[in-house]
Amino acid sequence: MAWIKTIPFEESSAEVQEMMLRQRQLYPAEYGTPPPLEELQESIVSSHSLIPAAMYHIFAGYGEMLSPALPLSRAQHEMIATMVSVINHCFY
Repeated sequence: MAWIKTIPFEESSAEVQEMMLRQRQLYPAEYGTPPPLEELQESIVSSHSLIPAAMYHIFAGYGEMLSPALPLSRAQHEMIATMVSVINHCFY
């Protein structure tokens, strides 16, 4: 759950809803099915609901970094994410 103010998906503008749905389309196939839309409200994506112009670009960049066309495997993605979290003392 985000600790900053967020706008729930169902109360968001059409622009925010479109951006959230578009970023979900970038979810890598090897990661499985994206979580249900209800989970958008408690995701890191929802913390960007106040800045919809930036939201898609941030998550589109992330989606491109996870592209299966790149030479990193899912295991390598997970290892990098784990190390970044450890270095940043992040509990995610």
